[in-house]
Amino acid sequence: MSTPPPEHVRAAFGARTAEPVLIENGPVWRCGDVALRQAGSPAEASWVAQTLGELEVPDLRIARPVRSSDGRYVVGGWAAFRFVPGRPEPRYDDVVSASLRLHEATRHLPRPRFLGLRADVFAMADRVAWADERADLDADLGGRLFDLLSERRGELSTPAQVVHGDLFGTVLFDGDAAPGLIDFTAYYRPPEWAAAVVVVDALAWGGADDGIARRWSHLADWPQALLHALLFRLAVHALHPKSTQRSMRGLERAATKVTELL
Repeated sequence: MSTPPPEHVRAAFGARTAEPVLIENGPVWRCGDVALRQAGSPAEASWVAQTLGELEVPDLRIARPVRSSDGRYVVGGWAAFRFVPGRPEPRYDDVVSASLRLHEATRHLPRPRFLGLRADVFAMADRVAWADERADLDADLGGRLFDLLSERRGELSTPAQVVHGDLFGTVLFDGDAAPGLIDFTAYYRPPEWAAAVVVVDALAWGGADDGIARRWSHLADWPQALLHALLFRLAVHALHPKSTQRSMRGLERAATKVTELL
């Protein structure tokens, strides 16, 4: 269970008297109209806050950052933003569409310096998937399938840019309102790849229909975008200490649908 933000943190963000309520999507603690989440990296959390504070994306509700009383984005390891109502729903085509709109707006952003300092499982898996690095992958938890599919890896013509690489399960829906975005997990890859990660995740673990991969085949380099997204998730799965054979079955289903388009 996540520990609620301490009183001095709530006070710094103008929410001293609000009772923290644990909600999904993070985990995140709602304190009135302010939501707080722990910030693992102050530099990355500050970048996310500044980015979400300045982005303007059509038909997307963006959680704007809340500065502390002394102007900081991060206090005591916590970052704050305006509460955006909603919850994840299996509206995966809407998530892909939101991804494309979002990344049209992030094309101009320079590559964040903190990306080169990341050493977590997801950063390593990203580099392995794009053949920027090698790693020992657990054969039974994705490594064997990774090796098989990586032989079909090719180039993407779309240039890399700042993208959100983890939109599955994090985009919020609230009735007929526009989708909500409350965080930004930055990668520097082509925008089609970010959309493809949503599709791979939806096929593997979201119960998406078999046709979702084909519905977006008009996007540039789509088969290779899907393949790189699948390789990324396979590498994550093979490296992550909490991976299981059960979750591997979902990736095997996704692999079947992706290879049909190669």
